[in-house]
Amino acid sequence: RDGTVQVTLRDTIAPPITLPISKGKAYAAVNFSVSTSELASRADTPIGRVPGLVMSTGGIPIQVGGALLGAVGVSGAPSGETDAECAQAGIDAVIDDLEMM
Repeated sequence: RDGTVQVTLRDTIAPPITLPISKGKAYAAVNFSVSTSELASRADTPIGRVPGLVMSTGGIPIQVGGALLGAVGVSGAPSGETDAECAQAGIDAVIDDLEMM
């Protein structure tokens, strides 16, 4: 919840820049408790220029039982929408286990 990275995965052909972008997407999603697709209109504002925040599509908060647990950020797909689909697929893969905690 505080932006500390727990897991990082990167395909061997993904450019290194995808790491800080995906972290920034997750950080924005967890700080605002919304998907970064909802923050796109704020990206070109003073808050959108805060170092470490990336307000483009691909960051999704993880919520269980109304509690914010963290977020997933994905970068490197041809579009932010695909990044968001990948993030959601990752959450969907573990959500049952998180709900049992």
